[in-house]
Amino acid sequence: MDIVDKYYSELKAAVDTAFSPDEAAIIEKAFQFALVSHGEQLRKSGEPYIIHPIAVAKILIGFGMDCQSVVSALLHDVVEDTPVTSEEVRRLFGADVQHLVDGVTKLGKVPLANKEEQQAENLRKLLLAMSEDIRVIIIKLADRLHNMRTLQYVHEQKRRDISKETIEIYAPIAHRLGIRPVKEELEDLAISFLDPVAYKEIEDALADQEPLRKEFLENIKDKIATRIKTVVSDATVQGRIKSVHGIYRKMYMQGRSFEEIYDIYAVRIIVDTVGDCYNCLGVIHDMYKPLQGRFKDYISTPKPNMYQSLHTTLIGKEGIPFEVQIRTEEMHKTAEYGIAAHWKYKLGYKDKEADKKLEKGIGWVKHLLEAQSEADDATDILNTIKHDFVSDEVFVFTPKGDVIALPVGATVIDFAYAIHSAVGNKMTGAKVDKRIVQLNYVVKTGEIIEILTSSQPGKGPSRDWLNIVTTNEARTKIRNWFKKERREENIEEGKAQYEAQLRRNNMTLTDEQEEQLLTVIIEKQKMATVDDFFAALGYGGIVLSKIMPMLRDEYNKIVKAANDTAVKYKQAKTVSSEGVVVEGITNCLIKLSRCCNPIPGDDIIGFITRGHGVSVHKKDCPNVPDDIYNAPEAHRWIKVYWNSTVKTEFAASMLLTCLAGKTIMNDIFTALNAIHVTVQSINTRGTKDGRVLINLTINANSVEHLKSVMQRLGKLSGVLSVDRSGMDI
Repeated sequence: MDIVDKYYSELKAAVDTAFSPDEAAIIEKAFQFALVSHGEQLRKSGEPYIIHPIAVAKILIGFGMDCQSVVSALLHDVVEDTPVTSEEVRRLFGADVQHLVDGVTKLGKVPLANKEEQQAENLRKLLLAMSEDIRVIIIKLADRLHNMRTLQYVHEQKRRDISKETIEIYAPIAHRLGIRPVKEELEDLAISFLDPVAYKEIEDALADQEPLRKEFLENIKDKIATRIKTVVSDATVQGRIKSVHGIYRKMYMQGRSFEEIYDIYAVRIIVDTVGDCYNCLGVIHDMYKPLQGRFKDYISTPKPNMYQSLHTTLIGKEGIPFEVQIRTEEMHKTAEYGIAAHWKYKLGYKDKEADKKLEKGIGWVKHLLEAQSEADDATDILNTIKHDFVSDEVFVFTPKGDVIALPVGATVIDFAYAIHSAVGNKMTGAKVDKRIVQLNYVVKTGEIIEILTSSQPGKGPSRDWLNIVTTNEARTKIRNWFKKERREENIEEGKAQYEAQLRRNNMTLTDEQEEQLLTVIIEKQKMATVDDFFAALGYGGIVLSKIMPMLRDEYNKIVKAANDTAVKYKQAKTVSSEGVVVEGITNCLIKLSRCCNPIPGDDIIGFITRGHGVSVHKKDCPNVPDDIYNAPEAHRWIKVYWNSTVKTEFAASMLLTCLAGKTIMNDIFTALNAIHVTVQSINTRGTKDGRVLINLTINANSVEHLKSVMQRLGKLSGVLSVDRSGMDI
């Protein structure tokens, strides 16, 4: 039996169990069509391509999806990757299958500005299709899950790109839909590729504890089952371990040690009725001491993704904390399959209660699309999912008792805009549990929030709110209000930002040159007038820092064209775009070495590379021999020096060792913003002793400038040391 026969025989066994003979025949027809369409196509693993759609179809059967979903899974790549057309799919398998396949298919060869914009438009298309038929996203999640399971065959950079997209977009969507197993597996697989060292550390820590874990969980389960069944005779007691990503988030993002994570161990109790849930809770709290602040009642207050359960964290005589989840069988089904468990097409008849649950479960999709409909930047929808659809959420109430889910750290302004744009725009204040609070008040789970509004004409949000809100949704709605209501004010604000940025970057232009620069900029930004450009800057539709590289390039072209004889060097010398003078070579490519990131003021030396010009290093770089003249290939080391007349910025890296704390990142960015320093990149890593290492790369124009920035950061509370570094943590 070849590999295709093996895979399909497993699928057919599942199909024959789950579907009627007529439905099984349609699935067989779809398989044969996909098999012929994909022909000799291979996956990166070298296996026949058809294995992938078979695997996706099998995952969907496991979710309990219908015949059309399984057919669409088998066909989901034929339109994108083969000569088959969408109309052909419609003719052979019907309009519903065509719609599902089209919804999962990417945009294809649509000319867009960059990869992020392409990604955003693909996501917008997916969400639009999903708002009409929830099956689209369920098929897409199954597709992504199988791709992640076989990602080891893709080259490293693509592996990282796909894993990053998965953990930032698809895992949060699975979380919002309540499909827990898919969310957790996507996260674990993504982390295994993005941070294999940390993943291995957690795996090893879990492996070291495996004998103890098994013994501990079995002991706890037996004790609980014995006591619980005296109250609820048919209760089911299960044990589980927290996902690797869940442990990773707490260890490396919250700076906690493995021993400080209280919910690594969990016991799940499944019963028949809601009353049984609360009866079991009483028994459990009588058996073990509950930890304060660790009880959550998601039965009386379900999460927006319909999740319901009682959660309590306990500690026994062994001193090991563990979590207990108590839920009914129906709640357990929702917890495992989320929106798929309430999918209305699967019911076979109209169930108003199920329809209501489904509409509530996917209401956020239409809400998100409406919020983004007037956004200037296509990537806003991407940023909302990346930053707002997080696992760590708070659940707060309106005065009418409706539950609103927000990311941890959200403010009352975020809450107002989560209700409706009009509520946020007319907001004048807020009450939390009937107490007036400031607008930057951070909401907490269980609080009742009332938004105070004004009907006064002309009332609207303040620009300062953009610095207070934490959700992308609120930020987008505030910008949209300013876009519509404050054009003249936006123009002045945008012009001030633009002029300040030119001064900050020492960019001086004549009136004629500035007009020339703005003409090019508005053309590239697809703006009709300069005022439109300044207005977009003012309300935040265009972020100046994002277009600064392009603006700087155009500035350099204009200055060079106007003064192409301004800089002359001696014979046999050339100046690179980085402001480095190379002796003895003309018209060569200059590259500043990333291993040491030299900047003006550093003693430097050049190395002639093969095919890549001259690489410039600091003289004390570890890659520069101590004795250049007697080193191998000594003839390739040459003299270079800085050209003092060229003013530009350079990437400079530093390594900060800090105490773990919630405000340290905010303190760093506040300090850098105060001295107008641009951050290129930042990476963090927790250490076993509870500290945080931060590798920070900024734009600096000289060694003196870099030293002043390092001194400024070194004075921050919580920063233990600041060292210049080129290494990547």
